[in-house]
Amino acid sequence: MSDPGPILRSGPDVTFPSDPSSSAQAAKPDASNAGAPADWERGTLEKLLHATLDEQRRARKWNSFFKGLLFLYLFLTLFAVSGWFAGGDGIPTGPHTAVVDLRGVIDSDGAASAEKVVPALQQAFKDRNTVGVVLRINSPGGSPVQAGYINDEIGRLRKVYPKIPLYAVVTDVCASGGYYVAVAADRIYVDKASLIGSVGVIMDSFGFTGLMEKVGVERRALHAGENKAFLDPFAPLNPKHVAQAQAMLDQVHRQFIDVVRKGRGNRLHETPDMFSGYVWSGEEGVRLGLADAMGSTEYVAREVLKAPDLVDYNTKENIAERLAKKIGAGATEAAGSWVTRAGAAMRLER
Repeated sequence: MSDPGPILRSGPDVTFPSDPSSSAQAAKPDASNAGAPADWERGTLEKLLHATLDEQRRARKWNSFFKGLLFLYLFLTLFAVSGWFAGGDGIPTGPHTAVVDLRGVIDSDGAASAEKVVPALQQAFKDRNTVGVVLRINSPGGSPVQAGYINDEIGRLRKVYPKIPLYAVVTDVCASGGYYVAVAADRIYVDKASLIGSVGVIMDSFGFTGLMEKVGVERRALHAGENKAFLDPFAPLNPKHVAQAQAMLDQVHRQFIDVVRKGRGNRLHETPDMFSGYVWSGEEGVRLGLADAMGSTEYVAREVLKAPDLVDYNTKENIAERLAKKIGAGATEAAGSWVTRAGAAMRLER
């Protein structure tokens, strides 16, 4: 039988491979083409990962930078609050007026205590660049003991450093114990509206006997010593105790008057009311000789001492002292040096 030859058909060409293996090979995917998508995805993921890591590194660096700035700020603030940068701690560069403050109630635990004021005065006088010292006073008074300590030290320093004058400058008030300190100065300057004087002594307390009777409270106090319950606020006044307290007040008052007379000398124009406890304006105080002239701290530094640069010599409290003071405030207040009984204290105070 003869070969019919190729069969011709109309339509698209169709190829029939004669080798079966070629069909399998054609069906097998190209390895190089198949791997391309996987490599692209892996590369993209790696780039994203590196970018994320770089961003985290940059974030950590900025965090460290800002934390460092914050630490530096807190460090400098701590130093400033602790008084490391306080005036008078360093050495001033030239002639200046030293300023020491006597501010607030004068007592053993406050900023106006002898423990705070005396070292500041000593440092101010000790500095070779100090032309003069201004004791800036704004105080209603307080403890006669603390005021006496400061007054005595001013007298000693004026003798040790005779070429360095000390001027008291009164701002709002310089009464009682504050004036006790001021009279130790070479001169006293005031504002015309300042309050000055109040040369007197006070001891005050409270009496609860009537209230105790109304609420039915009975006082029970056992003591050894006839006068141990001196000025007991929960008992009626004892005439003997009143006389003893008045004698103490009169004695301290005489001491106060002697200090004023010694400090002011013949500048004082005494009147019957001068040592009665009255307070006068600065203008009247100058007329009475309680003060010398009108003037502020800047005026005295510029016009009197001719040293306008002011340097602060006040003793600054550090953080430990402030915390200790707050923690022990109650106990310290209860153990005041001038408290003779609960509620009774002697003060040079307006």
